[in-house]
Amino acid sequence: MTRATGRTFRALRHRNYRLFFTGQGLSMVGTWLQQVAMGWLAYRLTGSALLLGVIAFCANAGILFLGSFAGVIADRVDGRRAMFVTQGAMALQAVLLAAVTALDIVQPWHLVALALWMGVANAFDIPLRQSLYVHFVEDRADLPNAIALNSFLVNAARVVGPALAGVLLAATTEAVCFALNALSFVAVFVALARMRFPRRPARVPGRGFAESWVEGFRYVAHFAPARALLAIAAAVSFTVMPYASLMPVVAKDVIGGGPQVLGGLLSAAGAGALACTIYLARRESIVGLGSVIVGAALASGLALAAFGQVRSLPLALALMVVAGGGVILAAAASNTILQTIVSDELRGRVAGFYTLAFLGVAPLGNLAAGALAQRFGVPATFAVNGIVCALVALWFWRRLPRLRSAIRPVYEKLGLLPGSVD
Repeated sequence: MTRATGRTFRALRHRNYRLFFTGQGLSMVGTWLQQVAMGWLAYRLTGSALLLGVIAFCANAGILFLGSFAGVIADRVDGRRAMFVTQGAMALQAVLLAAVTALDIVQPWHLVALALWMGVANAFDIPLRQSLYVHFVEDRADLPNAIALNSFLVNAARVVGPALAGVLLAATTEAVCFALNALSFVAVFVALARMRFPRRPARVPGRGFAESWVEGFRYVAHFAPARALLAIAAAVSFTVMPYASLMPVVAKDVIGGGPQVLGGLLSAAGAGALACTIYLARRESIVGLGSVIVGAALASGLALAAFGQVRSLPLALALMVVAGGGVILAAAASNTILQTIVSDELRGRVAGFYTLAFLGVAPLGNLAAGALAQRFGVPATFAVNGIVCALVALWFWRRLPRLRSAIRPVYEKLGLLPGSVD
């Protein structure tokens, strides 16, 4: 292994993180198999762009309404045991989805209800996972790399999962994709069972649920860098992320292809995101990520606006690389900064607010994009969303000098280079 490769994957030297990385990697491929197949099934059954938006809304509605409260719970429970519960709930959802589809009794309301089920489970699962990163690595200096590698893992699955889904949908049925997702959770359960976690410190007596939530809210509301990072994550999520839910329309009606074109477009977005997360993992410091966030959000918005206007598959694939990479780079860089600077006792709550900002806002974006696409068409929807994203990126850029000054003392306290910071 070369020195550069060792630096990129340095968090894998920790046993707990290796187990997490392997189990989650297999499961995330299954998740993308299910997501692509679910969108294709919904559009095949109804031909409705609005329904695609509704299903995508339901898949993340739990995060929107419960995400910040789930972060409080993540700071108060045994993380590994709680993850068995949340992952078990998602596995059961995949089994039910496979069953109703295989029996040919699936109806649109089944897809809506099961998407809502998944969203509620995810609302609790994501803050739990993010709060456990600090326990996956013994050396805190490897924490930013562990967070970056998790983004790498998610986006590697975004490349493999949709491409595999396109092949499976062309050769078999949606039920096969759902069943394979259910099977993939076995890897997660095995990994969790083999992890060794330190004993959790006793919770401060007398601190109630509401007081804990308020404490986390005060941190993200009163600390300007945290506030701005959550705002940019929410903006790129609301404007750019709906491309995934509307992609069946693009693949079938705009480009004139089938499930393999759908899988190819989503995989292209995943490939861009994968390249960007490799870049994050290779960075030795979080210093300088503010400027990276600006460039990533700006490129993503402009690429989405252009994507809506093209009919050429090669050009569409190239623009999806930029759009998919930019949105994930902006969000992952924001999360890396947040998870590095926050104190351990607030980690779950801040993770909950980040989950709310990036994934919780997504259902509103999906719902709005679905309604706009139904009324004005997908090209116009992508053009408007992309321009809005670019304008927000410019707003963040204007605020960077003040954010640098505010975050400098935190970086110095953590020993993260006392010089110029972003």
